[in-house]
Amino acid sequence: MAFSKPTTEQSSRYDDLEKMTTIELLTNINNEDKNVPLALEKAIPNIQKFVDITVSRMKEGGRLFYLGAGTSGRLGVLDASECPPTFGVSSDWIIGLIAGGDIALRRAVENAEDDPEQAWKDLLEFGINQKDVLLGIAASGTTPYVIGGLKMAKQHSVVTGGISCNENSPLTQEADFPIELIVGPEFVTGSTRMKAGTSQKLALNMISTAVMIKLGRVLGNKMVDMQLSNKKLTDRGVKMLMEELQIEEEIAKKLLSKHKNVREILDIFRTKLGQ
Repeated sequence: MAFSKPTTEQSSRYDDLEKMTTIELLTNINNEDKNVPLALEKAIPNIQKFVDITVSRMKEGGRLFYLGAGTSGRLGVLDASECPPTFGVSSDWIIGLIAGGDIALRRAVENAEDDPEQAWKDLLEFGINQKDVLLGIAASGTTPYVIGGLKMAKQHSVVTGGISCNENSPLTQEADFPIELIVGPEFVTGSTRMKAGTSQKLALNMISTAVMIKLGRVLGNKMVDMQLSNKKLTDRGVKMLMEELQIEEEIAKKLLSKHKNVREILDIFRTKLGQ
């Protein structure tokens, strides 16, 4: 099956947007957004394959890299940056890279995504190797920066995955574990920061959360390894201890003040109880 005109570039199902009332604009955008979870549901079998290979590699000491440009790159960096505080892991477990470097998180860097050789140079700065997994993210599935990175990764025996929003795109063809999120044309033609971006964010949520759970970073349904970096998270930790250990709030606060980690406290109590 050849790669034809990408769905993400097809004309919107709506026209004369500037003539719509505010309620019409919001309602129509919402109607389009309803397609996103359905696209994710169809992709679950492929997401599962990618999660399982990633867990396998990370158990052997590997890391997960996200690679993208523009909105896709920002979403990857965002998801990677949220894993350490949420799951208490090192910042080098999941690493997000964006074309143009960190400056591109705030403003577009001209032509950064058009260089097919730069991604591998960026990855080499982190010592990417055969234990690692690389996930390319590109709504169009055609971004040279991402495609070039995946090609070089495969040449060096690095497992690759790809998230795109077009069928049979070059990214799909290049990735070992392709994930296609077919959400259809955007409300504003070609504006992939909308449905395509939302679908990518949801997929990354699913991937990183499932990986962290399978690597033991959640207990029951609690983020017991979270970094207690502010009052809200400290209060959450206190409530976890109160619920799990059936203790008073003051005791929970004293324990957390001493040990600084919910899991450590739970492990101590379970050891004492011989569980």
